[in-house]
Formats: sequence, structure tokens, C-alpha cells
Amino acid sequence: MHVSIVTLFPEMFKALSESGISSRAIDKDLLSLSTVNPRDYTVDRHKSVDDRPYGGGPGMVMTVPPLASAIHAAKASMDGVVDVAAKDDAVKVVYMSPQGKCLDQAMINRLSQCQKLVILCGRYEGIDERLIEAEVDEEISIGDYVISGGELAAMVLLDGVIRQLPDALGDADSAKQDSFASRPLLDCPHYSRPESVDGQDVPSVLLSGDHEAIRRWRLQQSLLRTRERRPDLFERLELSPEEQALLDEEC
Repeated sequence: MHVSIVTLFPEMFKALSESGISSRAIDKDLLSLSTVNPRDYTVDRHKSVDDRPYGGGPGMVMTVPPLASAIHAAKASMDGVVDVAAKDDAVKVVYMSPQGKCLDQAMINRLSQCQKLVILCGRYEGIDERLIEAEVDEEISIGDYVISGGELAAMVLLDGVIRQLPDALGDADSAKQDSFASRPLLDCPHYSRPESVDGQDVPSVLLSGDHEAIRRWRLQQSLLRTRERRPDLFERLELSPEEQALLDEEC
């Protein structure tokens, strides 16, 4: 997978390129990660990338010319990249924006299938709408709140996407067992050694060695946790007869 990030703060992405799962994915050539700074495509001596908004109002708006040039440069850097296994060789451009569709696991799974991805990080009051209409394929939000810029949001998106790349995780089953991996269902509680901590013991079923009983307990706990913590997700679940029975046991 080839990712280019259009950002005014490329140094922030060292958090991805130099540590953790994402760093290992880069080292294993599962992912190439580059950055493009719009300030490199300005024409004035101040390297301005923003200006006052038409119609008045607070703050500044990022302007079209440097952003468009940066996006075109990011796309051009991928022109020589050919993946014979890719079903779609087009470059997808996404913009991290509070106005976008809220990021979820299904979206992460879909984006992980892209071979070429450009992520646009906004700043200030936002980006000139004409740039979005001309260059952006999809706007993505990480939640109903506002942060200072798109960089942190882009890192959240990328971390989720990288986890889905084949061989990115040490255990291939890890991503499959995450919350939301296949259904809108929270993960079950997890325990490790020691067996007892301050009088709190590991549930006995997990020590039983009965794999079927453990599977049923974990499924039951996932259902109960989702119903309690995320009723909005629970309402979307289509319960199997087994799942309904597990919930009935708690009534």
C-alpha cells in the first residue's frame, strides 16, 4: 500500500513511521509512507497557504493553489507504482474533516484495500470548498468534535488501516478478534497473570481449559458489554438463537 499525506506538519508522522506496528509494516515493505508539504508549492516569500475568508468571519481558510499542487505532487509520486494484483489502480484522495462521514471499522476495512491513498490534512478554519469539490473523493471524520488539524485524525485512520494489512500484526488472528472486526460488537474482557490481584480473581471459566465454555462466555460478555455501553450498536445487531439464549441466561 502506498500512502502520501498532504500536511503542514510532516514531522508529526514520525510517530507512525518510527514506532510500533506501523513502523514494522514499513520495514516489511507492506506500506510506503511519504509526506508533501503545501508550503513547498507557494509562490510568495512568506510561503502563505491561507487567507481571510470571503464574507468575513474569524480565522483563516487554506487556499486552493498550494493544496492542489501538493495533491498533484502526491499523486505524481505514485505514477510509477504498479501493483499487478490491485483491482483498482486509481489514487484515492481523502480529506480529514469534521464534516465527513464518521470513521468506522467498515470504512477502515474498505480503505485498507486501496493501493494508493492520499490523505489531506486541513488546518485553521478549513479548506476552500472548491479544492474539496475538485480534488477530494471522500471526507472522513473521527468523531463529533473539533481538533486543531487533520494530522492526528489521519494517524488514527492510518493506524486502523495498517492493522488490516496482511502480515502487519504478529498474530494474524489479532485483527479478526478486535472490537467491530466483523459486527458492531464490543470485545469481551481480557485477563492475564497473576491469577489474583487485590482479591479480584480471573473468572474460573477462563481457567477451566474448556474451549467451548470459554467461547460461549466470551461471546456472552461481548453481548452484555455492547448492550450496556453502546446500546446504539446493540440495536443494530441481528442476534443468533445462541446469542439470544446467552443473553436470556443473564435475565
